[in-house]
Amino acid sequence: MQRVRTDMQVRRGQWVTLADISPGLRMALLLSEDKRFYEHSGIDWRAISAAAWGNLWNQKTRGASTITMQLAGLLDEDWRAAYGGRSLGQKLGQAVAAKQLERAWRKDQILEAYLNLLPFRGELVGIDALSRSLFGKAAHGLDLTESAIAAALVRGPNAAPAVVAQRACQVWQALMQAQQVAATDIALDCSALNWRTDQALRTRLWLATEGIAPHWSRRVVREMGEEQAVSGGAVRTTVSAGVQRLALESLQRHLRELQGRNVQDGAVVVLDNRKGEVLAWVGSSGALSQAEQVDGVMAMRQPGSTLKPFLYAQAIEEQRLTAASLIEDSAAHIATASGLYIPQNYDRRFKGWVSARSALAASLNVPAVRTLAMVSPEAFFTKLRQLGMPLRENAGFYGYSLALGSAEVPLLNLTNAYRALANGGQWSSVAAAQHGTSAQPAADAVQALSPQAAFIVGDILADAQARALTFGLDSVLTTRFWSAVKTGTSKDMRDNWAVGWSQRYTVGVWVGNASGGAMHGVSGSSGAAPIWADVMAGLHAQRPSVTPAPPPDLVQQHVQFVSASSPSPAAAESARLEWFIAGTQQASFQVPALVAEAASNAPARILQPVSGSILALDPDIPPERQQLRLLSNRDHVRWRMNGKTLAQGREAYWMPWPGRHSLQLQDARGQVWDEVQIEVRGAGVRSKKVSH
Repeated sequence: MQRVRTDMQVRRGQWVTLADISPGLRMALLLSEDKRFYEHSGIDWRAISAAAWGNLWNQKTRGASTITMQLAGLLDEDWRAAYGGRSLGQKLGQAVAAKQLERAWRKDQILEAYLNLLPFRGELVGIDALSRSLFGKAAHGLDLTESAIAAALVRGPNAAPAVVAQRACQVWQALMQAQQVAATDIALDCSALNWRTDQALRTRLWLATEGIAPHWSRRVVREMGEEQAVSGGAVRTTVSAGVQRLALESLQRHLRELQGRNVQDGAVVVLDNRKGEVLAWVGSSGALSQAEQVDGVMAMRQPGSTLKPFLYAQAIEEQRLTAASLIEDSAAHIATASGLYIPQNYDRRFKGWVSARSALAASLNVPAVRTLAMVSPEAFFTKLRQLGMPLRENAGFYGYSLALGSAEVPLLNLTNAYRALANGGQWSSVAAAQHGTSAQPAADAVQALSPQAAFIVGDILADAQARALTFGLDSVLTTRFWSAVKTGTSKDMRDNWAVGWSQRYTVGVWVGNASGGAMHGVSGSSGAAPIWADVMAGLHAQRPSVTPAPPPDLVQQHVQFVSASSPSPAAAESARLEWFIAGTQQASFQVPALVAEAASNAPARILQPVSGSILALDPDIPPERQQLRLLSNRDHVRWRMNGKTLAQGREAYWMPWPGRHSLQLQDARGQVWDEVQIEVRGAGVRSKKVSH
């Protein structure tokens, strides 16, 4: 899962078997250090004789220590060379130890141990650390050039690059001669070793930490206690290596596709619905991030519209709404202690009267705020706390913006709350990181939502037809198997989310920037949703996900929507089968008539915007998404902005610009029926150029 460096003096890698070490390196080492390794029994008497003769005549020869003798010195510090060299007693002891090793171990075991215990350069000990640090590859992948450099380091681990290159050239020549390569080719290739040696010795390709689950590993260590974690022994955790790789690769691949749109970070968590075990915990995008140590699974971020399912579930549970109840999606002006709260939809347009099913599936903001007004911010705040949301402030602090996700929550808590929806409204905390630990106590489970409300919300979030109002029928959220999902985007596009569940899994995805910077044109459906869909598809590549069975006390009723001014069904929503909590079902829902239909002779009035409205332009939102809707109660009217004709008809849209503006409503003869004053604020406004 994760390797974390704990020894700052020596750096070792994994123990590598001899079969997994490059044959070229084994050959280079034997030619350089011990040509008769497979012939002697620990002591090379011929080499000792040559060394003694060289010393007698002051001739420089290779040392007489065999690989077995060097291994004896690595295993027992009594036989290691001191600063002034080995004493005669040490040399004799080393020779005796080598003979004992040869009697106890096979030659392949001796060579394997030697390569894994040998100090190569600086802090690097063992062939795995050397291969990964200097050459960026496993030991089995070393070519002949790299093998020559590695063998040259044995005699002088900390020698200057030029000295190492000279020795590597000698090893290279021996390798080529052993393979009977022409002398001219040997000289030509050997000349390139200087550059390759210098480059390798300056490189550190092995990071201090590595692995596919760094943030999860830290969680495991915290739960176990650091002393227990480093004491040795295998620890089996709930994370699945396959699911972790799937989530990590999907996150990194899609973030690369979003390059150029100021997106660096993301996080993914996968939970097992029944057990509450964490199957994947991807805390960051790794090398793609400037803050890869920040754990995005636990970071507090604004969840946007992903809180709406819990709001509608509460309203349905309290029988304030049914899935077919009609809610008006129109301009809303809600008085609060700090002034008017005027919620807007993502596309800055209103849909009129819509059912609760359509409002939730299409993620309409104004109906959500109207629903919160029915439930009350205080009651919704309490419900979110029951679902494990660690809200920092009180209900009054968030007010009606709580419906749109203004409170900050971690991805883990949000995903686990969705897991409660998957489990029929029953919430329980996430299971311990280790397998084999005690299960969650029964008192931990809480029936936070009724099974009936949880089922209806799940059915809505799985309804691709209801979602089409905002996302279209070909949305990436539509899977080949049963799944329920909700996306969300926070203010100024600083965070986007996709959280949903299938029969067995709940998956949560966050995409954004750890720095809090705004993304450029990335919403929940374009940023987090493709990652969520990828992970879900991988989880269900060979595992089905079937539609959940309805709990008791639920009934299905055929419903239709009719207009108050006409007996024929309204075109806004088609007739359908709908789920109801028993006792709340009804067959017909009436779309209220407009005031203009009830009183056609009433004078023309501007219904929207309200006079005195102040609008703030957001530089992070595309201008075409910030059009202001103009609405009247009459059809045959003319709109004039600052004395200039703007549009005709009951409804129009205006692209606002900074300043104070006068909006008039006139009839065909130019008579002014109504007039409102509005102000638009934005970056770069100069008071001298304000128009009146």
